[in-house]
Amino acid sequence: MALDTREQPAGAGGRARDEWWGAVGWALLGVVLLALSAAVGSLITGQIAYEKSFLGARPCAEAREEREAQGTGACLRTVRATVLSAQAAKSGPKKATIFQVRLRAPVPAPADRPFNLDPDGELSRLVKPGAEVEVVTWRDVQVSVRHDGVSETLPGLPDEATMYVGITLVGVWMTGVAFIAAFGSARRARCHATGRPVTPRVGFGMAKVLCVVVVPLVVSFFAMTVWDAWMAAGTTVAVWALIAFPATLAALRWDRDS
Repeated sequence: MALDTREQPAGAGGRARDEWWGAVGWALLGVVLLALSAAVGSLITGQIAYEKSFLGARPCAEAREEREAQGTGACLRTVRATVLSAQAAKSGPKKATIFQVRLRAPVPAPADRPFNLDPDGELSRLVKPGAEVEVVTWRDVQVSVRHDGVSETLPGLPDEATMYVGITLVGVWMTGVAFIAAFGSARRARCHATGRPVTPRVGFGMAKVLCVVVVPLVVSFFAMTVWDAWMAAGTTVAVWALIAFPATLAALRWDRDS
């Protein structure tokens, strides 16, 4: 059996060692990303069930049904109260303008919390201190506010399922990218160690992974405004697969052929 007597280039051993350490680092990053993806993905089913429960909720028609539902949040409660204060304010680091309303106590939770109306909406022009309003609540969520025949849906309703789907898709794809990078580093380390030339392969730069990071999140935001629960989650996965994968593969093929 013949021995390989080719001389290794100067510094090849150090480069091989660095590449092996790089392979280990990428592999560990892939494991961490996979664990995070699994953790976020495990929340999807619960969030979808929570959202479907909200979408299927019906108004509490009778006092007895309302008392029974208060412990389970099975129905939509209507709380009638008087406005204590209603005024424009600044909120957040960007000092965005909001229209905050507080109700006069005693008010049952969650209607006792301040809520924000659209500062440019019709209701913000109608609601004044002393006005009588109807606040619809579900479990610990403020659903909508009504006054003088004008109603406005409040932010913060259960609709996070598709966003969890998008985050999971980002994590899964980035896990694949990390493992591919680990394989590439290990391949380069073997080439350096044996003195073989290192043939360049396509890398994964920011421009190539941007589409698979942005697409699932954008699709999730769009899907949760059009479809509900499992339909939105399935649409997110399908559209992401149809756009992100071909876009990434096209970038890789273009780079390989250039």
